[in-house]
Amino acid sequence: MLLMVFMVPIPSILFNQVTFPLQLVAGTIAEKALSLVGIPVFREGNILELPSRRLSVVEACSGIRSLLSLSFLALVYSHFLDGKVWMRRVLLAAAVPVAIIANAGRVMVTGLMGEYKRGLAAGFFHAAEGWLVFMMALVMLVLTHQFISRAYAAADSREE
Repeated sequence: MLLMVFMVPIPSILFNQVTFPLQLVAGTIAEKALSLVGIPVFREGNILELPSRRLSVVEACSGIRSLLSLSFLALVYSHFLDGKVWMRRVLLAAAVPVAIIANAGRVMVTGLMGEYKRGLAAGFFHAAEGWLVFMMALVMLVLTHQFISRAYAAADSREE
């Protein structure tokens, strides 16, 4: 029953207050990552200026939808695969940075693909990239669960 909260649409005023900061975070992380791989980039707000194009981190690229979906899946996953209530809370909290990192990675990959072959940054490839990045976020969440479970088991065995 608690999962039904995810069925309620986020009020527009709250949605708008959360989306823009997420756009800025994704843009900032993508800017730093693109610079690390040697692509010069200038960020102004949610706009990334690359050598060959301008990349806008628009509302749809804020990651809010993937954050909500990943949060839902974190709760369902932890309910069925780990009976500990505290683990549900931990995985729900872990879904936030995982979704932010995955979304920033998507923006970075879009920038990379757009720099090397402009057509790859839009259309089918852009949509497929979104699905792929979300699946990678799901894998990161599962790996987070496994890491925490093993750490907890190791700490529990030391106490005995």
